[in-house]
Amino acid sequence: MDRRLAARPQRPARQRIVNRKLHRVLSLDDFERAARQHLPKPIFGYIAGAVENGTTLRENRSVFDEIGFIPRNVTDVSQRSTALSLFGHEYSAPFGIAPMGISALSAYRGDLVQAGAARAANVPMMMSGSSLIRMEEIAERCPETWFQAYLPGEPARISALISRVADSGFKTLVVTVDSQILANREHNIRAGFSTPLRPSLSLLWEGVTHPRWLIGTALRTLLRHGMPHFENNYAQRGAPILARNVARDFGGRDHLTWSHVHQVRQQWRGRLIIKGVMCAEDALLARDNGADGIVVSNHGGRQLDSTVSPLRVLPGIVAAVNGAMPVMIDSGFRRGTDVLKALALGAAFVFIGRPFNYAAAIAGEAGVRHAIDLLSSEVHRNMGMLGLNRLCDISPEKLMAIGPLPLPPGTRSIA
Repeated sequence: MDRRLAARPQRPARQRIVNRKLHRVLSLDDFERAARQHLPKPIFGYIAGAVENGTTLRENRSVFDEIGFIPRNVTDVSQRSTALSLFGHEYSAPFGIAPMGISALSAYRGDLVQAGAARAANVPMMMSGSSLIRMEEIAERCPETWFQAYLPGEPARISALISRVADSGFKTLVVTVDSQILANREHNIRAGFSTPLRPSLSLLWEGVTHPRWLIGTALRTLLRHGMPHFENNYAQRGAPILARNVARDFGGRDHLTWSHVHQVRQQWRGRLIIKGVMCAEDALLARDNGADGIVVSNHGGRQLDSTVSPLRVLPGIVAAVNGAMPVMIDSGFRRGTDVLKALALGAAFVFIGRPFNYAAAIAGEAGVRHAIDLLSSEVHRNMGMLGLNRLCDISPEKLMAIGPLPLPPGTRSIA
């Protein structure tokens, strides 16, 4: 054997398999295509699906096609950087990982995988309140993680949950305010998904016909950690993820008002973010009730169908807030160009959800790191072609609405 080959360190077989998978992934959309094959239909359907006709889901993507760039060329961009400061911390990229419920069902230890990759890449990550790993474990391993909560319906339960989040060591609390009403997610029923999942022959068949997921995620989790439960919706442990006769406690939340957000602000001593703001009036109420920042979001098209894209309302909200707090955004972002368009319209930061869930399902933490690298590389490359060295220099002047071509005066029309 060639001595050079013998001396070369051999990568573990699992690492070689992961590298082969990621070699074929060139964009965030590639992760979705791979996850569709890897995951059982109910789980993929839960992640990918929206509500009713999916109008908002499509709107979240199509809005980006209505905006074009005006590049600046022959400009020295050799010193460009994708770094961006938020709340006094300089992150390595202008985007982070949005909260996604039940991530540990699609990827082994999914929340930890995402948090670990975010920490390694120096980008923020929001842990979902509908997660299957205890918040205390995430905070201990990745203390810079943000925690996203759905407020319970009673003040006493709100207080107990906020106390638990604080005791766990989180410094940033994200309160989602667009989920008081349970959405009409018909796609979950069609895909065979429920919370908790109900044992059935069709569910068993989905597991058997997706052996890599069955062995690498489901059985591995059961053997090492037992049956997953909804761990963080409330101060106490919730329902198991798989049960025939147990119902998940969603609680009544349709009576919640800004007074409950004020209650949280009075109790919570850390940074408070309000997520799910879609109009200037609510942005100002968030400010007046002590929020340190907001996330403009339509929940990724998973709540009210026919809601407009957050990108459409972003400029008005930024103008209304007038620099009083950072205005962040999520829903529908997939490309570096998408991120830059939001920054140009005034967003302080962008958060992205589903693609990182798919990346974790396909290749664990390595997959999430690869997804972060892909998107960061797109932002870096596109900055150069726009003539930018710093993200804080991007402005609406770099954008143009794409519509009917404006013709100069005196141009003849074609009859």
